[in-house]
Amino acid sequence: MARRISTEDGRDALAAVASGDPGRTDLATAVRYLLQLLAEKAPGNSVEVRVPPFAAVQVLEGPRHTRGTPPNVVETDPATWIAVATGQEEWTDAVSAGRIVASGVRADLSPLLPLRA
Repeated sequence: MARRISTEDGRDALAAVASGDPGRTDLATAVRYLLQLLAEKAPGNSVEVRVPPFAAVQVLEGPRHTRGTPPNVVETDPATWIAVATGQEEWTDAVSAGRIVASGVRADLSPLLPLRA
């Protein structure tokens, strides 16, 4: 993620999402802001968290991958990411329902969630 999102912009985007009818820009900003918070909370390169089509980050200390698909991947849609990252939904419930695909031994992000936005 190249551009740092300010706390004010991130919170404004999350408020727009909470209003129930966010624009694409607000949705993208909210997703990127929460991924930014995750990366700050758990820096590293051993797990790739993907929220297409908006962003992906690498988090958690551990073995670094440099080519191809990383061994530890988390992928979800924007609405699910926002819900689990803000504590509106439990990680385990989203995984059980198939809204989060987490592969690899380090791909359980539940100890890091919810994030303080």
